[in-house]
Amino acid sequence: MSDAVGPVFAALAHDTRRRVVQTLASGRGATATSLAADLPMTRQAVAKHLAALQRAELVRSARRGRETVYELKPGPLGEAASWLATVGGEWDERLERLGRLFA
Repeated sequence: MSDAVGPVFAALAHDTRRRVVQTLASGRGATATSLAADLPMTRQAVAKHLAALQRAELVRSARRGRETVYELKPGPLGEAASWLATVGGEWDERLERLGRLFA
């Protein structure tokens, strides 16, 4: 497993961060304020979740005027999905072999 995958799974373990990623996946950037409007928490709490997503390299930020806009970086998600597909494929093979033993 790549060293980059662990932080991705850790970041996505929290439901709020998964919701933020889902919102950012729309392709439009969002500010902590706009994200907080859709969540039952303050802008400061959302900013802490965004910081965790940045540490996992799932989001990038850019200053636009007085606001910081966050965007999704999908690369680490692809790497995590690839890891899951590999592990899932190994289990599919094992289950298939087991099924043939009992067929």
